[in-house]
Amino acid sequence: MTMPVNADYGYRKRVAIPFETAVERVRESLKEQGFGVLCDIDVAGTISQKLGVDFGRKYVILGACNPNLAYRALQAETELGLLLPCNVIVYEDGDETVVSSIEPIAALGVVGNDALIDVAKTAGELLRAAVDAV
Repeated sequence: MTMPVNADYGYRKRVAIPFETAVERVRESLKEQGFGVLCDIDVAGTISQKLGVDFGRKYVILGACNPNLAYRALQAETELGLLLPCNVIVYEDGDETVVSSIEPIAALGVVGNDALIDVAKTAGELLRAAVDAV
């Protein structure tokens, strides 16, 4: 079996809760699924600070890592660190907040290493569960 190349690259959910609440729930649900947040990028704040423009919405990127899955993946493909961590984004969209996670099976399809299929499937299941829990 080869990894699909044309799969959708993200799994998303719209929620009718405030942005800040969604970010906290995402952090909690990621932790429950075995992920830690390695980095937290305030996209709107960075764009405002560096470019002096208003991005127009709150938007964060959370770099999530499940150490067990990362270890397994790196054992199969040393250069895979280029595609880690698994990103989860949270942003405002009108009166709603959108939570979206990378689909690892699609992202890792660029590597072409079938040894990553099981890791990617597991990571995707856990990330979708984390998004669904928000």
